[in-house]
Amino acid sequence: MKVNEAIDEMMDVDGAIAAILADSDSGMVLAAKSKGFDTDTAAAGNTRVVQAKRDTMRMLKLDDKIEDMLITLGSQLHLIAPLPSNDAIFGYLVVDKAGANLGMARAKLKAVMSEVSF
Repeated sequence: MKVNEAIDEMMDVDGAIAAILADSDSGMVLAAKSKGFDTDTAAAGNTRVVQAKRDTMRMLKLDDKIEDMLITLGSQLHLIAPLPSNDAIFGYLVVDKAGANLGMARAKLKAVMSEVSF
């Protein structure tokens, strides 16, 4: 699946607010689509989240990979999932908490990340 198709698939999730593919080495947006959401700031900020989790895993000597991450806000759910073939690249999906199904959003993000190619 091409990058723009991946973003479109992510935005098809009920309650989707933003869909981003970003590089966690640089914090740069590779592709994005949103409904009024600052995707550049979100990518840069969540790059630090991904890097912090990796650093913590190294300190704990965990020989494992991040499958996905969930950040729950009052009105939104933020989901992060690395690309299985290159964990420097991550997908970031923001959905409205009231209008989305967490299980479906998580499943869609995982499916898209397993199919996207660069």
